Amino acid sequence: MIDTKLEVPTRDGNAEAFLYRPDESGVWPGVICLTDIAGIRPAYHRMVRRLSEQGFAVLLPNIFHRVSKLPVFDFEAKMGDERTMKRLGELRAGLNAEQALADGGSYTDFLLAQKGVKPGRAGVVGYCFTGSMAVRTASARPERIAAAASFHGGGIATDQPDSPHLLLPKIKARLYFGHAVEDRSMPAAAIEKLDVALKAWGGRCESETYAGAYHGWTVPGSPVYNEAQAERHFEKLVALFRETLN
Repeated sequence: MIDTKLEVPTRDGNAEAFLYRPDESGVWPGVICLTDIAGIRPAYHRMVRRLSEQGFAVLLPNIFHRVSKLPVFDFEAKMGDERTMKRLGELRAGLNAEQALADGGSYTDFLLAQKGVKPGRAGVVGYCFTGSMAVRTASARPERIAAAASFHGGGIATDQPDSPHLLLPKIKARLYFGHAVEDRSMPAAAIEKLDVALKAWGGRCESETYAGAYHGWTVPGSPVYNEAQAERHFEKLVALFRETLN
């Protein structure tokens, strides 16, 4: 396993990133992994390493590069704690819809230009609030993103003029959405709104809710980590990328 720390040029400065490749000699399909709002941490390094071991070159960027160098939390985050909630607000404010669109394009272009990465088309996966960023990335580079996935993604279909689902006509990628149950960031009505939009779009896609899996279930160490459903998410993700990138 090759793990390289890099800096990705973006419109608003460089973003720290890690590129994982199975070995030094091969050429591997590229994948971008976008973290949840708590940013890059050991759990995501483990997730990305495991994904790379399946035969992919995986880019893990610091999506909060406008706000902070790594780590984005220099203290133990505790949901509900005043200091933690203030920091989450700072991070969220540092990545709006327009910035996410621009960064997604930058990450794609950078990844596909790297040594050991198969040129042509890449995949992207987002978790939590970056589920919407994965959709934006697919719309930013429709000719370069072959597959985009979202797990317990929030805010994907809203009534706002910049809602990600409105970008579907620009997307050529295969899409996958794995929803959580009782998710305030993506309630049942929003899932239904997304499904209606996906049907009208007509592209290849899948949208499903993981039974008994709450927001954040995929990430080891999360209070709601669901091992069985996390394993299912991993199998779906690997299958998606193998079928579209190889």
